[in-house]
Amino acid sequence: MKEVYINKAAVFLPNTVVENNEMEEYLGYVNGKSSRSKAIVLRRNGIKERYYALKKGGESTHDNAQMTALAVKNLFKDNKEEIDTIDLLSCGTSTPDQTMPSHGVMVHGYLPETKNIEVVSPAGVCCSGMHALKYAYMSIKIGDKVKAVSTGSERIGSMMTRDKFDEEMSIAQKIDANPYLAFEKDFLRWMLSDGAGAFLIEPEKNPNSISLRVDWIDGCSFANEVEVCMYAAADKLPSGELASYKEYSSLDLAAHSVMSIKQDVKLLSKNILGLGFKHLKKLLNDKGKSVDELTFFLPHMSSFFFEKPIEQILEENGMGIPKEKWFTNLATKGNVGAGSIYLMVGELMNSGRLKVGDQILLAVPESARFSYVFTWLTVC
Repeated sequence: MKEVYINKAAVFLPNTVVENNEMEEYLGYVNGKSSRSKAIVLRRNGIKERYYALKKGGESTHDNAQMTALAVKNLFKDNKEEIDTIDLLSCGTSTPDQTMPSHGVMVHGYLPETKNIEVVSPAGVCCSGMHALKYAYMSIKIGDKVKAVSTGSERIGSMMTRDKFDEEMSIAQKIDANPYLAFEKDFLRWMLSDGAGAFLIEPEKNPNSISLRVDWIDGCSFANEVEVCMYAAADKLPSGELASYKEYSSLDLAAHSVMSIKQDVKLLSKNILGLGFKHLKKLLNDKGKSVDELTFFLPHMSSFFFEKPIEQILEENGMGIPKEKWFTNLATKGNVGAGSIYLMVGELMNSGRLKVGDQILLAVPESARFSYVFTWLTVC
């Protein structure tokens, strides 16, 4: 088996930074009114800045595949001809621009500089970017490929604009009639943002700079135990089952808010941390690893609301990690879903803070139906 190294990390963030007081200039005012939940949500999630693939007023500037392709191109900005040597493109996202063709081949379509190569598109939510990394990792590991690119990206801003909310909110004024819906759905407008990240993955480390050796990647789903928590293009029935958007008329799609991203917050608070970090404890025991070895801990968090609970559950499970070892850019980049861990790794890798021998743990939870991916990296 080959060793596997992340030799480069690059990002693409669209347009200019959007601060908290500017958000509705891009997303719009639902029914002409400022959101009542915005201030509360922003105060709790701790996000100060983010990026949208939108102009003020809500007009789109990039689609998801374009942003992802631009992140891939940024991997090769110092040697543009090298992009021609890619032999695998593995792209994860929660928000493809269409249901078909796949997100990955649409990204490939924006990369005419490449050859005819293998392309895969793992489905999912936040973990999809890590599944894309694992496919690339395994392909390099077994010697099937020699220069792979994996990506994680989201284009969520366009799903959160006023026109996606006005019609359904005017139907029986749902927010006034059911305040829980406001927290279930409207709060996500202030949590999610756009961007893309990419990794170059090879069987040999960089000769003149640091690389991140991928020691292992482990994923685990609890869908066999817990019902759906976060969903889109479906409606959650009282039974807990999902009804597909295919079962609804065009009028009912709006009336039931079917196409919007929604979250069952009761399930989220009950399960998201306990399931994942219980699994991490077992995983580290099985791998013979300890958090005491870590130099950096990179947790993907949707909100700083979860920072203290994560710290507490780690300590309760005998895995306490000092806060000075934590690394996140949530406050300045926002929650970019499947792209967030790529943005974090890229920022840390290019920060000058890493030295040979450093140990890094990536933790990516996904609330959709409670999946988790953990990854251990060594700086070489």
